[in-house]
Amino acid sequence: MLVVNFSHPLAPHQREQLERTCGQAIDRVVDVRVQFDHAEPFSPQAVAAVDAAGLSGEEWQTLPLAVVPPALASIACACLAELHGRIGHFPPIVRLRPRPDATPPVFDVAEVVNLQQLREQARGRR
Repeated sequence: MLVVNFSHPLAPHQREQLERTCGQAIDRVVDVRVQFDHAEPFSPQAVAAVDAAGLSGEEWQTLPLAVVPPALASIACACLAELHGRIGHFPPIVRLRPRPDATPPVFDVAEVVNLQQLREQARGRR
């Protein structure tokens, strides 16, 4: 599985948790540093962020992947729209959560959200 990470670097324990959650090995992690300029439109910045992953159109459409989205919601939405266009569906996303009472803060993999399934289920509630 390929992990496209638009957030903080994944710690070894997070990679292990993700592999257990998905039931498959991580072949590669592509880290994309995301820092949007709030004074500029987000659409072209989302395109540039997804471009920075360095994947071809064929790779986006054929590789098994999971996405760790950016933390800021509006940036995550813009990037997910761009990813949906390239992949042809919503990718599964990795949700991290803080470990209670950990000092310094430690984040664990909480779940992998199947956004495409969520979308399909929502269509039935129109």
